[in-house]
Amino acid sequence: MFRPLPLFIGLRYTRAKRRNHFISFISGTSMVGLTLGVSVLIIVLSVMNGFDRELKQRVLGMVPHATITAAGGGIEDWEELVTTIPEKEGIEAAAPFVDAQGMLTNGDQVRGTLVYGVDPGYEKKVSIITDHMKQGALEDLKPGEFGILLGEILANYLGVSVGDKVTMVLPEASVNLAGVLPRLKRFTVVGTFSVGADVDGNLAYAHREDLARFLRVPEGVTGIRLKMDDLFAAPKLAWDVAVTLPGRYYVQDWTRTHGRLFQAIQMEKTMVGLLLTLIVAVAAFNIVSTLVMVVTDKQGDIAILRTFGASPKMIMGIFMVQGSLIGVIGTLLGVALGIIGALNVSEIVSALEKFLGIHFLSPDVYFISYLPSELMWQDIMVISVSGLLMSFLATLYPAWRASRTQPAEALRYE
Repeated sequence: MFRPLPLFIGLRYTRAKRRNHFISFISGTSMVGLTLGVSVLIIVLSVMNGFDRELKQRVLGMVPHATITAAGGGIEDWEELVTTIPEKEGIEAAAPFVDAQGMLTNGDQVRGTLVYGVDPGYEKKVSIITDHMKQGALEDLKPGEFGILLGEILANYLGVSVGDKVTMVLPEASVNLAGVLPRLKRFTVVGTFSVGADVDGNLAYAHREDLARFLRVPEGVTGIRLKMDDLFAAPKLAWDVAVTLPGRYYVQDWTRTHGRLFQAIQMEKTMVGLLLTLIVAVAAFNIVSTLVMVVTDKQGDIAILRTFGASPKMIMGIFMVQGSLIGVIGTLLGVALGIIGALNVSEIVSALEKFLGIHFLSPDVYFISYLPSELMWQDIMVISVSGLLMSFLATLYPAWRASRTQPAEALRYE
């Protein structure tokens, strides 16, 4: 079987026992460092991908992709609009809504809340709430009964459960014979939901007709919520829809309400990836010190090979093979550990939380209450190629230095 001489000798040097054990230690350290750097980079980027995915699926599954609201008053012909708007390319569904910002109170507990008045039949087409109900169902919101669905965190904060009453207070006052009084209404809790994000602590749902009556919206709808096939097309599609409608409308999309969070995750992924790549680079370039010491240790062998007719190019290839093998083994082990870690990081962190009795991602503080992970093969390819390339580059100088060895000088003291 044909095997080039530089490859044969390079592999032979790699398998042979070192006379200098310190060189073996440095070589092993370089390999372990490269393995850890590559595996940590894969795991961290997978977690970043997981947060990105959860932002799109969970948070943006609850908040509107885009909304169209009337500039003054309500929307009269909303039944026709929610039927015709989804016919436009790129728009998956539309649903009417009434929204209000106010306070929900129960006893001494008060919490600022965004309340959506929805029609259950339409809402399940544009929201993922039906998949995350803990108690009750979206269909339990019936007109005239003034029922309300609360996020699980919000319900726990107010200390209520299904069947209890909460009071909604609007930030405005009404004047009557008794004087100036705040506008308030009692609602009955008919269910709770949990999506594992901060919306569980500040979002509630009521029936559209009940909330419209409380807000005194005669048309019954203040806006239309849109669900897009492509999230990133939401700003343009919502605007295209609004300009075709008669009258004046305000357009808002998720890039205004949650765009900064999405951009922050993207920037964090880029910066963290860059920093961890530097760690991989440091581990890869430890190969330089390993090969420099190997070259010094093998001066006599190099001189003998040169005497037998080995060219500088062949000597350079021998040590490039030896250094590249360290990079290949370290990178492949790192990729294997990284894949295993990325696929199981959520379970590992969950088990660690139970063991320590600590919740690392509190839903009161963070958008997502657990550590998500999504392994992307393009990330693995980029990391693998980068690790191998840096390992290869690290072998060039020591190998070139070995090729410059002069036989007479090397054998003078042998």
